[in-house]
Amino acid sequence: MLDTALAIIRDEGADRLTLGHLAARAGISKPVAYDHFGTRSKLLIELYKSIDQAQAAALQAALTSGERSIEETIEVLASAYIHCYADTSGEWHAIGAALAGSEEKDAVYQELLDGYVQLFAAVLKPYVDLQQAELERRCIGLIGAGEALSAAMARGNCGEAEAADTFATLILGGLRTPFSCQSGGET
Repeated sequence: MLDTALAIIRDEGADRLTLGHLAARAGISKPVAYDHFGTRSKLLIELYKSIDQAQAAALQAALTSGERSIEETIEVLASAYIHCYADTSGEWHAIGAALAGSEEKDAVYQELLDGYVQLFAAVLKPYVDLQQAELERRCIGLIGAGEALSAAMARGNCGEAEAADTFATLILGGLRTPFSCQSGGET
């Protein structure tokens, strides 16, 4: 049913995805669709999670093949993360827009982002001399940058390669040990 729902979004747009329309396209009765998902919002959440699981699996696969330098690891990490958005042909953003304002979506989205923060931290930890909490805070910022670059790419403001290169540069810069800032007007 999720594949059919995704096809509806691709072919007709997210606004056309209803449980009744899904049932008709999938060749099942409406009660089956309603029993399985309950509401349109829950269907959209399941689609959102399904796309994310596929993206996370692709990212994991890209990162588990061979030893790399930090630069090579960052390049793979950035390219795979950005490619996940390019690979969804806009469905991810369409589903997100259809769920806009939903408390369920906000909770699920935060859970997914937290998962990427943990993944980035685990992949980058061997290359940096940062405390875990500091590394995770930096990864939160990096994921935010990746999200913004992915959205810019989806809007047509840059290509996939440009977004990935910029993201890799930001990741590398974000892992460097910062200079110490002192308050009180000293420079």
